[in-house]
Amino acid sequence: MPIKESELILNPDGSVYHLNLKPENVSDTIILVGDQNRVEKVSKHFDSIEFSTQKREFKTHTGLYKGKRLTVLSTGIGPDNIDIVLNELDALFNIDLSTKIPKQTITPLNFIRIGTSGSLQEDIPVDAFVLSTHGLDLNGMLHAYQINGINNPGIEEAFIAHTNWHDYKARPIVIENSPVLEARLESDKTHKGLTATAGGFYGPQGRVLRLPVQDADLNHKMDNFNFKGTTITNFEMETSAIYGLAKLLGHHAVSLNAIIANRASGTFSKNPALTIEKLITYTLDKITQ
Repeated sequence: MPIKESELILNPDGSVYHLNLKPENVSDTIILVGDQNRVEKVSKHFDSIEFSTQKREFKTHTGLYKGKRLTVLSTGIGPDNIDIVLNELDALFNIDLSTKIPKQTITPLNFIRIGTSGSLQEDIPVDAFVLSTHGLDLNGMLHAYQINGINNPGIEEAFIAHTNWHDYKARPIVIENSPVLEARLESDKTHKGLTATAGGFYGPQGRVLRLPVQDADLNHKMDNFNFKGTTITNFEMETSAIYGLAKLLGHHAVSLNAIIANRASGTFSKNPALTIEKLITYTLDKITQ
């Protein structure tokens, strides 16, 4: 049964609606960055660029780095954008766009996020790298899908009890990364732990300007959460959505973050651009080893 036109929208040239991409434009190894201006900061290291396009905040470059074909794509901010990006990238490989019928054989993709984040733990200093073993989903987007079998109820129940999680908020979901990509990208330069993914930058991450938040102690509770030695390392807005959708669709995903702020100590990187540049070159070299 073909997918309805209203569900899988294509542009007049046959490209997927938001990303403006066709299957031949994209590698099966995709680096995801939030900021569209960070795309060039990654692709400037490529030996050559064969394709580039941009629609809205979604900018894409595909090229070769040390002989390996890679795509770097900007997602914009937040889990809602990740929902668009991962579904449309999956469609390029796993749905026949001419017939709009899903393919019987799934092509697995590799998603590697290069992001920036703030650490919740005082012992993870600014300018460090964090590799997310799990995404702790606090925003609720994944509840739109059937997630049974990909989540970790033990960690979730412990977190809910530890934080006295409010009933009106979306139930937290914990999703593991791809062990295959973790093994490829880890080193003595990477800290590990749970990465919490919020649905906003201010109130959802405990920042107070003029509006009071529902739980003023939530960040402190998260700092102190420990499940069998696993702690919450950092807070951002994409990782759990990437992990969840990748698991559901049959892909691999790992998230790396440059720590440019430490919420526990109140410090901020003196040169965040340099830290991000170091993480980019670290990731590219690890991918191609």
